[in-house]
Amino acid sequence: MLLLALDTATPAVTVALHDGDDVIASSSRVDARRHGELLLPAIDRVLAEAGLPLDAVTGIVVGAGPGPYTGLRVGLMTADTFGLALGVPVHGLCTLDGLAYAADLEGPFVVATDARRKEVYWARYADSRTRLTEPAVDRPADIAGQVAGLPAVGAGALLYPDTFPQAHEPEHVTAAALARLAAERLAAGRDLPAPRPLYLRRPDAQVPKNYKVVTPK
Repeated sequence: MLLLALDTATPAVTVALHDGDDVIASSSRVDARRHGELLLPAIDRVLAEAGLPLDAVTGIVVGAGPGPYTGLRVGLMTADTFGLALGVPVHGLCTLDGLAYAADLEGPFVVATDARRKEVYWARYADSRTRLTEPAVDRPADIAGQVAGLPAVGAGALLYPDTFPQAHEPEHVTAAALARLAAERLAAGRDLPAPRPLYLRRPDAQVPKNYKVVTPK
């Protein structure tokens, strides 16, 4: 097994290789505006670090969000393209699940990432491997009652201490965590979901309401 894992659902552009035993190479860089520019060089970098060619990859794992439309689709489209070119399966994992796995907390807690517009993408967890709720997007003040008293991880939690007073790192997901989680589930015989994006809301860029279609005469 050689899993190539990647995620662009948060400001982190993160890539890792997992050989079935553990992560053998990884790269993460935080830059919310350069996902498309940074992802392919990061993939080249981890392959070079591992001393392996791209065609040695036997499966791809990609963070499916939730996340902003533009950043999220960079990772998903790249994963799909590589999967088709290599003829290998492409698996999707919730980005929040990767953060929860990396947090390695025993009791109930919350994962919250920055959704911009003064909102967070969030979900509740029973432990680092068990999500209790579907991912959602909300204003922190609107969910204060649902997360009260719970530890929280992620950039969204760190941004809003009034709602998440027990917030701490990890701030962003890492592909290393996604790869370890995927490898663990595959080794247990569990099926991983297809890479379907969790946008949760419409993209910021939309056609103006008064847009006029111009047709040739």
